[in-house]
Amino acid sequence: MSFSQTNNFNNKMPTLIDTLPIGSNTLLKNITLVISGILILWMTSQIRINLFFTPVPVTGQTFGVLLLASSYGSKLGIFTIFSYLLVGIVGLPVFAGGGSGWEYFSGATAGYLIGFGIAAYFVGLLAEKGWDRKPFLVISSMILGNAVIYFFGVLWLSFSYSIGISKAISLGLTPFIIGDIFKILIAATLLPGMWQLSSYFKFDKNN
Repeated sequence: MSFSQTNNFNNKMPTLIDTLPIGSNTLLKNITLVISGILILWMTSQIRINLFFTPVPVTGQTFGVLLLASSYGSKLGIFTIFSYLLVGIVGLPVFAGGGSGWEYFSGATAGYLIGFGIAAYFVGLLAEKGWDRKPFLVISSMILGNAVIYFFGVLWLSFSYSIGISKAISLGLTPFIIGDIFKILIAATLLPGMWQLSSYFKFDKNN
């Protein structure tokens, strides 16, 4: 059975990362991608703005998580996110503001960190269905991914601060909507553009 036949049977389309000519050694390739993903998440987490009225800061993490998931797919995406969380727990300063340690999983942002992994898997699955190739589908994918992150983030915020859901929404969701719209629009431009670039180089190589 050929690769294309197997791919059709599983109804799984290649993700952006599958189009990159980065060697045939699968283990080495995956290790390289996971390390690169951790670095991307670390860099986006350093974009941090503290708001005086909420314990949840504005960061670039959600953008990094969802963009990485769309590029990596479900399995490699969630593995990379949980590897990032693990290295942060053991002490590497990869969390927002250069933070690290287990206390991040008992503070205000713990729910968002858990949501990152679940959203990465979900958005990765959508990318494997081709949702990373058209602007409208990218926007839809990112909205759904953000919804997963905020669901866990707001739920944990309500529990950990002993406040109602409506108050948790006003602290952990509402202040970030405008920024997330901006990030989603960037992704809706970036991902289809990267696919067009990938197709161009593939065509150029074949000719």
